[in-house]
Amino acid sequence: QRRVYRTTTHVPQELGQIMDSETFEKSRLYQLDKSTFSFWSGLYSELEGTTILLCGGIPFLWKLSGQISGHAGFGPEYEIVQSLVFLLLATLFSAVTGLPWSLYNTFVIEERHGFNQQTLGFFFKDAIKKFVVTQCILLPVTSLLLYIIKIGGDYFFIYAWLFTLVVSLVLVTIYADYIAPLFDKFIPLPEGELKQQIETMAKNIDFPLTKVYVVEGSKRSSHSNAYFYGFFKNKRIVLFDTLLEDYSALNKEPAEGEDGENEETKSKSKNKKQGCKNEEVLAVLGHELGHWKLGHTVKNIIISQVSYY
Repeated sequence: QRRVYRTTTHVPQELGQIMDSETFEKSRLYQLDKSTFSFWSGLYSELEGTTILLCGGIPFLWKLSGQISGHAGFGPEYEIVQSLVFLLLATLFSAVTGLPWSLYNTFVIEERHGFNQQTLGFFFKDAIKKFVVTQCILLPVTSLLLYIIKIGGDYFFIYAWLFTLVVSLVLVTIYADYIAPLFDKFIPLPEGELKQQIETMAKNIDFPLTKVYVVEGSKRSSHSNAYFYGFFKNKRIVLFDTLLEDYSALNKEPAEGEDGENEETKSKSKNKKQGCKNEEVLAVLGHELGHWKLGHTVKNIIISQVSYY
């Protein structure tokens, strides 16, 4: 794939009518940089994992976890407590060692290609919030899983699998309503032509649409996307504000009196108008709804669970 990025310097004939040379070159150089970053970060990850295994990092961390839980009054019989301390230390170590790579990706690669909209302060605040929220979910779920394994007997793996399946489905259900709003602002898509067109598209394929939201993704990146979520007859569609010409904050002038962080974010926006026309938004959304129409989501859940089991 990297060879293709390096050698394909002209727009392929099949795309000649829909993509100009400037856009293609920007995309090619961006993907080339992402490929290089992926190689080196992946290589580091393999070397780090191998070093930890060879040098006894896991037994060391387990022993350290026991010492910490012991100081807190939990002896060796409190195996679940020690396991949670171990998990907390492991994820903290992973977050710290992964931080330089994340910083480079955001403030060098994404910045170089005009996608980054974050300030350094926002980046660290967001990273800390993600870590805290992750621990608030991960630690209780892990403690229940370990308890199930402990009392499950010979068939513990079946109970553990059923538990993880239920947890996965619950997290998918509540993510957009309760977790994602902790990081981004969601607003209903106002009444208008675009909303009517989306509702018509959904109706044509019997997609049980209940609500359409716009998420404020422009404070992080100028990348755009769309997705849907929900089970059964309660489906919602989410559009990134960067996908919409009329709603992207990157197309708006900073309001008088805005704080410095927002002003700095807005100053990074380009003169070229951000977002897509309605027809292009519907094309992006049509791709996502195609996954639902063809049953890809359900099939992937079944395949992953069978493979896991």
